[in-house]
Amino acid sequence: MSDRTKKIFLAICIITPFLFYCVYYYSIMVKNAPYRFSDFESITLKYGMGDSLVNQYDSKTGIYQYLNSNDSLITTKVKLKKDELLYLHRKAAENGFWNFPEVLENKSAKKEKIHSPHYYIEYKYKEKGKHVLYDAAYTDNPKLGDAAKQLTKEIRSMISDAEDRQN
Repeated sequence: MSDRTKKIFLAICIITPFLFYCVYYYSIMVKNAPYRFSDFESITLKYGMGDSLVNQYDSKTGIYQYLNSNDSLITTKVKLKKDELLYLHRKAAENGFWNFPEVLENKSAKKEKIHSPHYYIEYKYKEKGKHVLYDAAYTDNPKLGDAAKQLTKEIRSMISDAEDRQN
């Protein structure tokens, strides 16, 4: 057998099945990804001082309820576009939202009863969902706190942009 024939035989017997297996394996992984945008249903954001989460937004209904500067409750309808929801879905993935614990709170701040802003973020999908309660005074893991802070900032800015566009 010549050298060239040996290389061809090696490619056929080892490399080709490996490539087929990789394609098969990763196609299943992508198909069964836990949080796909094609299964996306809605985002819910609730925020407020302490345990009072008065300000609320639900992308499914489009109802946005918030306290204005005069402490009066305003309720409006704000619809996010599909590409804005896709952007928020990607931001959640980029910030590692799917790996956040369900509660991001300082144990010491809770004991001292310090009232800081709290945010409840929920992403709903057809078969599953993910929700996180984030305390703005969270300092236990700075990277995790920054990621949660950035995600809430992105969601709030997207809602305010959509509200400005509709007015």
